[in-house]
Amino acid sequence: MVAAPGENMRVNGDRLWDSLMEMAKIGPGIAGGNNRQTLTDSDSEGRSLFRTWCDDAGMTLGVDKMGTMFATRPGTDPDALPVYVGSHLDTQPTGGKYDGVLGVLGALEVVRTMNDLGIKTKHPVVVTNWTNEEGARFAPAMLASGVFAGAHKLEYAYDRKDPEGKTFGEELKRIGWVGDEEVGARKMHAYFEYHIEQGPILEVENKQIGVVTHCQGLWWLEFTLTGREAHTGSTPMNMRVNAGLAMSRIMEMVQTVAMENQPGAVGGVGQVFFTPNSRNVLPGKVVFTVDIRSPDQAKLDGMRTRIEAEAPKICEALGVGCAIEAIGHFAPVTFDPTLVSRVRGAAERLGYSHMNLISGAGHDACWAAKVAPTTMVMCPCVGGLSHNEAEDISKEWATAGADVLFHAVVETAEIVA
Repeated sequence: MVAAPGENMRVNGDRLWDSLMEMAKIGPGIAGGNNRQTLTDSDSEGRSLFRTWCDDAGMTLGVDKMGTMFATRPGTDPDALPVYVGSHLDTQPTGGKYDGVLGVLGALEVVRTMNDLGIKTKHPVVVTNWTNEEGARFAPAMLASGVFAGAHKLEYAYDRKDPEGKTFGEELKRIGWVGDEEVGARKMHAYFEYHIEQGPILEVENKQIGVVTHCQGLWWLEFTLTGREAHTGSTPMNMRVNAGLAMSRIMEMVQTVAMENQPGAVGGVGQVFFTPNSRNVLPGKVVFTVDIRSPDQAKLDGMRTRIEAEAPKICEALGVGCAIEAIGHFAPVTFDPTLVSRVRGAAERLGYSHMNLISGAGHDACWAAKVAPTTMVMCPCVGGLSHNEAEDISKEWATAGADVLFHAVVETAEIVA
């Protein structure tokens, strides 16, 4: 039986919080959050600070060809596979200070606490910062972990373009974070990820810890609608080929499809590009992405099939061209029961209130689960708000989740007396 750490063993919550606030100074947003998008100069600066902290904690850093950072604290058994712990440092354009960052710096705090307490483990512990989790600049999301898990080819990832036409490969090289490790060559004993919930359930239920049992599957469907540019004032209504109108009707249809698949399904549109995007010109082209999610694979695929069948009919009725490309996907995930039990046991041992959760958002853990036993720990966020500069958590919430993470990781890495 694997020994659990004593209930008196806790992380340094003040140190974790100070690290979060220090990282938040890099790539500040305009309303109190962060704009530290992947492969920007701010991302590079955040990576450098993280590297310094890892060096100070006595870890050895490796970087793979996707720019993912792996900081290793050695174990006592040179043949034992490492326990990986991490998340991401990149943010949305108008992101908060905690989404992803809490998971990376919470993992760093696990190692710092192990150092403080003189804990030795059989398995190494590797703190991980995955590249381009958000997908805000380069779609799809969770790109580096997807390559690691074999879901994407390295060349595919390097060819992804941002809205300005810059490629992932070019930008990774430009900021100086192309590593020499082959992506996916590392083998994992287990993977843990700590994250804010990004939803309201924990706060509403007054629970400190989310024990994540599953993660929803996702499809991102990119639509390119082709109409005809025309003057908004002088073109008769019956002579318009309005790509914007087609987009609005598709968005309404997506809402209907999601509502008719309740419970356990969501759908919506968060990004739209109009061309020429002028006040008095009907758009000749509209590009937007439909995001649908469900923990039920059959329901998820059924939603996609229906949307892809109905959208062309909507466009045809308006004389608008319609092209659809699936640019992002992962299947629903069931996390490892043993690791889930360790997270739950840690929460109980430490006296933290907890409940089971299904993650509504995608995470690098979704791809890690394809190659190793995986689970997640979550803490509440105020009002369930995320992907927003007003995203907020308390130091107490952050500390409680990091305590649970510490216990579950150390138990899995196996304490050596």
